[in-house]
Amino acid sequence: IKLARKASGPGRYEIISLEGSFHGRTLATVAATGQQKFHKGFEPLPEGFRHAPFDDMAALENLITDRTCAILCEPLQGESGVRPLGREYLKAIRDLCDSRKLLLIFDEVQVGMGRTGTLFAYEQFGVTPDIMTSAKALANGLPIGAMLAREEVAVAFDPGSHASTFGGNPIVCAAAVVCVKTMLAEGFLAAVREKGAYLAGCLAEIARRYPTIAQGVRGVGLIQALTLQPAAQVHGPAIINRLFEKGVLLNFAGNSVLRCIPPLVVSKAEIDEFIAVLDKVLGEFVGA
Repeated sequence: IKLARKASGPGRYEIISLEGSFHGRTLATVAATGQQKFHKGFEPLPEGFRHAPFDDMAALENLITDRTCAILCEPLQGESGVRPLGREYLKAIRDLCDSRKLLLIFDEVQVGMGRTGTLFAYEQFGVTPDIMTSAKALANGLPIGAMLAREEVAVAFDPGSHASTFGGNPIVCAAAVVCVKTMLAEGFLAAVREKGAYLAGCLAEIARRYPTIAQGVRGVGLIQALTLQPAAQVHGPAIINRLFEKGVLLNFAGNSVLRCIPPLVVSKAEIDEFIAVLDKVLGEFVGA
């Protein structure tokens, strides 16, 4: 956010993000988040953020003004229910940014670093951002965050433009280097793609077994979601709690899906074990 504003020059500070997005819990990232439930209690939020309806290019373009400096989005929305942005939609956003001289920011904190089966999620969609954020799997759970940017954008930051008290921790950075080397090792990302397809297939079979509970499956790589039927969504929290009692940790995202984000090193045997537990738990809710 800071880089986009500084690189865009005086008077250009507005950032457009998408409804259903989640970008963090600091005041600026809460303001950027396109979900009102995360805004409550923190008003007044910082100004300069607008939210466009999901998958509506006309509405997005209509929000652009002379003050707009960037469009911010997740290539796949995780918090609102594992909703991938369509390839053509992302390409249209990229073209819009180019034609209106805006920066395109991708938030890959959750979906980057191998999660989708490529090192970065944008590689799945054929659209390259100008600025990108990364964290979570970057250091395998150790606390780290990073920003990447095209060189012509990054030069807007002078020394001291940004810092954090614990940024650049040498132990964590060393762990991040090992993680990245591991992910780039031959066969690792291919295995993520293979296991992601296997997980999606298993979840699709579960959906077929329980048509009154589940609608289907959506996701990319090892971020997958079992979408619940509208009438079954009221049971989402109870299903999650029952799974937890049986040693399985999922969450109920977007009030509509069971979100599955296993470790990138998960085995097919572990996926089978999870599916067996999920099968039993959903059986308890048939007719509920």
